[in-house]
Amino acid sequence: MEAVVIVTVLALVQYMFFSVLVGGARPKYKVTAPAMSGDQQFERVNRVHQNTLEQLIIFVPALWMYGFYVNPLWGAGLGIVYIIGRFIYRAAYLQDPKNRTLGFVTSYLPSVIMLIWVLIVAIWSYF
Repeated sequence: MEAVVIVTVLALVQYMFFSVLVGGARPKYKVTAPAMSGDQQFERVNRVHQNTLEQLIIFVPALWMYGFYVNPLWGAGLGIVYIIGRFIYRAAYLQDPKNRTLGFVTSYLPSVIMLIWVLIVAIWSYF
């Protein structure tokens, strides 16, 4: 499970990094708190941060259940794919939000795979 812990920490550090980027974008694009809109580039930086939070709420429990019930090393591997996908998502979204599909799919599919697999294992174990 150590691999699951490491990947969880990396995903949370990535989220913290995205948070710092939002803080840095505020003065750069002259968007003072508590405003959440203004310059389009600021809004993109902020949406990447918010979208990552929306994915984390699915990813972290999926990773831990998968690591516990299925295989922690495979879960960690899927977690690394998730993290890479979030960086791809960020790069594409900042350039043009219409191009975010690859990053979204790369970071969304690991969670879906883990959740489905855990559900199958749980149902199989229950019966």
